Amino acid sequence: MSFLDIVKAFIPLIIIVGLLYGVLVFIKKYGASFKGNKAGLVPIKVLSTQMIMPKKFISIVKVDNKLLVLGVSENSITMLKELERTVEVEETAYVPKNENNLIDILKKNLGIK
Repeated sequence: MSFLDIVKAFIPLIIIVGLLYGVLVFIKKYGASFKGNKAGLVPIKVLSTQMIMPKKFISIVKVDNKLLVLGVSENSITMLKELERTVEVEETAYVPKNENNLIDILKKNLGIK
């Protein structure tokens, strides 16, 4: 085998890898436009969720400036009530204050300061 034979073997490989990279760039750039019009989608935001039983939840959801109370189970979602606009609902996720992380809890239980 000469050096020329090795180069001839790698040329098709380089061409195929280049074509695959070009297809990848094309899909990343223009692929979202083939999925449909995203401007027509309704914004949905889950404001709060509370578990009432195993695999059963009550959620407050904001859909297109409407507040909905939904009952969510393993097999269905049911609208329980549409809240009035006068009801103020905090739109941030619940983050408990003063909750210790695992290391702090272990130190406290082991008596380490």
